[in-house]
Amino acid sequence: MNERLVDVERALSQSEADAIVERLGDQLEKHYGITEVDLLLVDYRLAALLPLDGGEAVTRPGDPAWRSFDHQSEVYDDPVLFLPVTMRGDRIGVLRLAPVADDDDSARAELADLANHVAHEVAAVRGSTDRYLVAARARRLTLAAEMQWELLPGRSRSRPSFALAGQLEPAYAVRGDSFDWADDGHRLWLSAVNGSGEGVAAATLTTLATFALRNARRGGLDLADQAALADQAVYAHYRGEQHLAALLLEVDLASGVVTAVDAGSPQLLLLRGDEVSDVELEAQLPLGMFDGTIYRPQTFELEVGDRMFVISDGVYDALDQAGSRYGESALTKFVRRSRHRSPLDAVRALLGELRAHVSSDLADDAVVVCLDWNGPKAQ
Repeated sequence: MNERLVDVERALSQSEADAIVERLGDQLEKHYGITEVDLLLVDYRLAALLPLDGGEAVTRPGDPAWRSFDHQSEVYDDPVLFLPVTMRGDRIGVLRLAPVADDDDSARAELADLANHVAHEVAAVRGSTDRYLVAARARRLTLAAEMQWELLPGRSRSRPSFALAGQLEPAYAVRGDSFDWADDGHRLWLSAVNGSGEGVAAATLTTLATFALRNARRGGLDLADQAALADQAVYAHYRGEQHLAALLLEVDLASGVVTAVDAGSPQLLLLRGDEVSDVELEAQLPLGMFDGTIYRPQTFELEVGDRMFVISDGVYDALDQAGSRYGESALTKFVRRSRHRSPLDAVRALLGELRAHVSSDLADDAVVVCLDWNGPKAQ
C-alpha cells in the first residue's frame, strides 16, 4: 500500500473522536496539497447534505455533492472532487476536497479509499461524540424520535447477495414505527414494527419490543420463538393494554428461502419483473395483545432480481388536504416504477412522493424498508 495512504489512515485512527475531519485536512494538505476538506452529512430526512461545521445545506438534486451521494461514485467539478462516505452500504455523506488535479488518477484512487476509511472512523465514534449526529440534523429531534433513531441498525446495508434500506417518517418527530436488521453471512433477519400510541410512550413500547426481539435472536431462538418471547415481554409489561404489530423475516442467504411471522404486520409487497403482488401471509396476533400467544412461521422463496417492500399503514393511509388516501393503487404504481433505483433511493423517493401527496410532514408514522435479492453469492 502507498506509504502516504498508510500515514493518513494511521493518523485518522489515532485522532480524537471529534477531530477526524480536522486531522484528515492536516494530512491531505501535507501529502496531497489539498487545502479544502469538508464533510457533508446526509440529514435524517435524506433531503439535505449538511456541512459538518455549519453553512448552507446542499438540497439541489443536480448538485455535484448529491450526484456523488446518489450514484455512490466520485464526481469531479474542476478543481473539486466529491467522494461518497459509505460503510458497508450505509451512506453517511460526501467528502468535498479541493484542489484535486484532474489527471492524477493514482491520487484520486487513494482519496476514494480514504473516504471509505473516514466512513468507518465516523461510524466507530458516533457513540462517543455528538458532533456528527448533531451536524446531520436540519432541525431538532423530538425526544421520541431521538429514541427511535438510536434503535436503528443503520439506514442501508449491502452484501453480495442483497441490498436493503429503510427510513422513518416524519423523520424528526417519528413515534412508534421502526425497523431492525442483522446478518451473519448465512442469514439476514429483518423486522418492521408498526407502533401504536403517541410520543415517548410509543417509542418506549417499540424499544421494549425491539430489544426483546434482539435478545431472542441473539439467544439462537428460531423466528417463531423470537416473536413469542417479544410477545411475552410486551404483555408482561403492559398486560394487554398496549400492543404493536410486527413483521419478522429471516432470509436464508444460500437459497433465498424466506421464513416469515406476520404479527399483525405492515404490508409486504413483492416486485418480480414488472409485476407487483402482495405476499399473502397468515395474519396473527400483534405482539403483547394476549398472554402466551403461539406464532406459526411460513416460508416463501425469492427469485434472483426480486425486490420486496415492507410498508406500514402510515404510507397507504396518508391523507391529502382533501381527505384522499395515498392508497394501494398509487403505492403499486410506485413500486413498479422503482425498479432502476437503489433501495435507499427508492425509499427516499417513495417518502418524498408521500410528503408531496399530503403537502406537509406526515401526520402518522410511516416506515418503509426495501430489500433487493441478488441471489446466493459467496459470502
